[in-house]
Amino acid sequence: MSRLRYGAHVHANGIRQHYLRFGDGPPLIVIPGITSPAATWAFVGERLGASFDTYVLDVRGRGLSEAGPGLSYSLDTYADDVKAFAAALNLDSFYLIGHSMGGRIAARTAHRGGSIQRMVLADPPLSGPGRRPYVLGLSFYLDTLRKAQAGLLSAEQVRLSYPRWSDAQCQTRAEWLHTCDITAITETHRGFQEDDIHGDIAALAMPTLLMVAGIGNVITPDELAEVQGLQPELAVAHLPQASHMIPFDDLERFAHVTEGFLLQEAS
Repeated sequence: MSRLRYGAHVHANGIRQHYLRFGDGPPLIVIPGITSPAATWAFVGERLGASFDTYVLDVRGRGLSEAGPGLSYSLDTYADDVKAFAAALNLDSFYLIGHSMGGRIAARTAHRGGSIQRMVLADPPLSGPGRRPYVLGLSFYLDTLRKAQAGLLSAEQVRLSYPRWSDAQCQTRAEWLHTCDITAITETHRGFQEDDIHGDIAALAMPTLLMVAGIGNVITPDELAEVQGLQPELAVAHLPQASHMIPFDDLERFAHVTEGFLLQEAS
């Protein structure tokens, strides 16, 4: 039986924000990556819904949330969206997970204040000014996105980039990728090079887990050592068999590590 409770919209931080809600338990907000509408993470919501009241966000410019070239797509704005979303739904205290871009947003959200109990940052790019560029170039995203917006992207073509994904995961990405706004993706990718989240990580005041994928080279050993030096209390979990899209490759390990860390204080 599905744990999906419903999908809905809320007006927060001046825009329409869409989300999918799964399961029951303590509240958990999930922020997906740069080209991942909430629908493509529904299987993650289903799994985490076994332990949490899970809200999977459509980040602005993706899925059914508000989009358009006139919107801001800055890291600060994304963080304010998350804070406003939680406030609009009266989530006075919650857990937070961010994957990739979502991890950068989560770290900035925490730095800007809020009622985050514990947090998981799943393979966030540690790029920024004067640092190693993000491993995937903008053209990787835009070429596929334009194909999707023209109705020319199939599940079989998605599998060429993600050979380890299930048929359902490939099909869902092929169906929903077109909802990603080109300006949102372009501005966000630029932010990967221009915004530095090391100060956000150094300022973390809540227990935080950094999840590191073993495949994809998004976080190098030297980069990991640097952030551990900035935030000695940072917990680290290595998932050696997973690529950057961690739950797509190893959902059970991702969920087990996440549940174990976030629910640690309850044990």
